[in-house]
Amino acid sequence: MTNVMILGAHGAMAQILTTRLLNETDVTLTLFLRKASRLLPLASNPRVTLVDGDVHDTAVVAHAMADADIVYSNLGGEDLDAQTQSVVDAMQQTGKQRLIYISSLGAHNEVTGKFGEWNEQMIGAYLPAFRKTSDLVEKSGLTFTEIRPAWLTDNDEVDYEVETVADGFKGTEVSRQSVADFAFKVISDPSTYENVSVGLDKAGTAGDKPSWY
Repeated sequence: MTNVMILGAHGAMAQILTTRLLNETDVTLTLFLRKASRLLPLASNPRVTLVDGDVHDTAVVAHAMADADIVYSNLGGEDLDAQTQSVVDAMQQTGKQRLIYISSLGAHNEVTGKFGEWNEQMIGAYLPAFRKTSDLVEKSGLTFTEIRPAWLTDNDEVDYEVETVADGFKGTEVSRQSVADFAFKVISDPSTYENVSVGLDKAGTAGDKPSWY
């Protein structure tokens, strides 16, 4: 039986993904997060192992991923590169290979025009860490899928298009459910989207910034 380790398991997309994996597959889950008590209702599920830990502690991460076949990272923040380096080190130490991780639009300087300028103004403090993360994962030797969502919404919909780095971004927004759906599909068939960076946005949302700004 496949075991999926989810890092940053309290995140909104991670929780959507967790629900779908439990309801629609037979995988087992290792859910890694700080304050695991936040997901305590899942502790009674025999297919779930909750791990309370700090992702910066490589030894703890490595121990927690002992049974993992696929690692999904929902981590973020201004030190994402440091967090991801710890994850990569743990995977290399334990012989794990398949990594699927959430990144950001702009991680490859691929967002152009006025939307690109606006995006840099809004999340410029975070982008250096995302760019370092992309670089270190590409050089890690792991089999990876980088997911770069457009600006996230809580819309109750699965509606997205998949774009390459060269495509840039046609749209400005995408729902969390859509991002979780894409991750679900890659986890279900991990031979897809190997060693590529994928952008996700909703068709028809082009503009200088997302609709709610």
